[in-house]
Amino acid sequence: MAYFTWREAGLTSDCASLDAMAARFEEAAALMRRMAAEGFRLERDADGQHITHPDPEVFEAYGFISEESPERQLTVFN
Repeated sequence: MAYFTWREAGLTSDCASLDAMAARFEEAAALMRRMAAEGFRLERDADGQHITHPDPEVFEAYGFISEESPERQLTVFN
């Protein structure tokens, strides 16, 4: 039987069917669109892609925790 290995492990690792995987991707896409509409941006850096928002209160309202160093957080948000 022909097959290929699905290597994405985070978003769909607990899905039991292709329909479940599609629903998960649709949910994620809806969230990303809502975040984009509320001012979140994707920034590419040497160490990867970062999702950012200029307002720390909006960022925290989504339950995100900043990965910036503590020193940088103090200079940016205060």
